[in-house]
Amino acid sequence: MSPLKRKKLSKIRLELDKLDNSLIKIIKKRTNLVKKVLALKDKKNQIIDQKRIKTILKNIRKKSLKNNIDPKITNRIWKNMIWSYIQFEKRNFKKK
Repeated sequence: MSPLKRKKLSKIRLELDKLDNSLIKIIKKRTNLVKKVLALKDKKNQIIDQKRIKTILKNIRKKSLKNNIDPKITNRIWKNMIWSYIQFEKRNFKKK
């Protein structure tokens, strides 16, 4: 790789790092909201809402296409995020 390309690559990676830092802050906010939702659930079987999951993924697909983003990427990201939060809720569920 040429020195010019290395410099460009380094600059792009710095931008990616900044973006990752922003994503971490967003994930923290999302986690706090999920905790609030979890506090409202009475039973562990309320954690998984297939209808809501389907709606979310459908909306993400639409938004991805509208924004010219490969929907396979966003679908995979959201599925992983949804299932990660489901596991989080299961680990943190407290019977009332």
